[in-house]
Amino acid sequence: MRRPFALLAAALLTGALAVPASAADGDEKFTIKDPRITESSGLAASRQHPGIYWTHNDSDDGAYLYAVDSATGETVATITMSGVGSPRDVEAISIGPDNQIYVGDIGDNLGGTWPYVWIYRLPEPKNLRDQTIKATQYVVKYSDGARDAESLVVHPKTGRVYIVDKNEKGGHLFEGPAELSPSGSNVFRPVAAVPDLEATDATLSPDGEHLVVRSYFGAIAYDWNGGRIKRKQRLGVPFLGQGESVTYTTDGKKLMYGAEGADSPVEPQDAPGGAGASSGGGSAARDDGAAGDGFGGNLRTGVIAVAVACAALLGLRGLRRRK
Repeated sequence: MRRPFALLAAALLTGALAVPASAADGDEKFTIKDPRITESSGLAASRQHPGIYWTHNDSDDGAYLYAVDSATGETVATITMSGVGSPRDVEAISIGPDNQIYVGDIGDNLGGTWPYVWIYRLPEPKNLRDQTIKATQYVVKYSDGARDAESLVVHPKTGRVYIVDKNEKGGHLFEGPAELSPSGSNVFRPVAAVPDLEATDATLSPDGEHLVVRSYFGAIAYDWNGGRIKRKQRLGVPFLGQGESVTYTTDGKKLMYGAEGADSPVEPQDAPGGAGASSGGGSAARDDGAAGDGFGGNLRTGVIAVAVACAALLGLRGLRRRK
């Protein structure tokens, strides 16, 4: 009986640890392998190309965007933006209506002293290959003076652009004009406070109803509420190093968190309202770099299932011996 028992246990364990079928949907952990991408500072899930994530380097790289296949971690297309001059400090990327990519050259390494920053908009290519695409450049100013920012979101239905500034003591959500103008300046005005974290990225859910803002070590979820956001809960984030990016998956069920550095990992967590969301108080809700017990939900469930099955089999063996 030992051999069949061992084989059955091994089969159960293999099934528990197998990669879920949803891995092809781009909601599983992956590593960005492109040696050119050493400062991945923004992340956006493509709706047009399932499993593809757009990213970019921070400063000193040029006008480049990279399409990374989450199934392999390899770059499948490099986009060179034309018509935008020389980017200064690219910090964020978001996809708006009609598959338009918005790139936020909104960082300020001088601590908020540049009188203006830029946003670039370009169509997401239908064919993923290396190519040059002309982008529209928008000048951005803030109504209350210059500031540093690393978070930009585009509402998936209205196309309105929002920025969250970066401040150790918490910042604000800034709302842009209803429609950006390529001539003159686009003034962004504060519409809601974003306290308790130093924002390094943000993302809107595909339905436009929920906002998540992340810091280096934590995140906070909000109801969008027409841009007058209402805080819902603190979220735990995986510790990946210098946490710089977050995006919803295209189905809205997961949040994908990324970090800077060579061979940087991108790791999923359940989106607010899912099994992995925490409303505060527990280890997964702290803003200090903790992310629960570090044991992935699928793996933990599988191991528990194996343990239960093995215990049941051992019990049956015991009954047989007593007969």
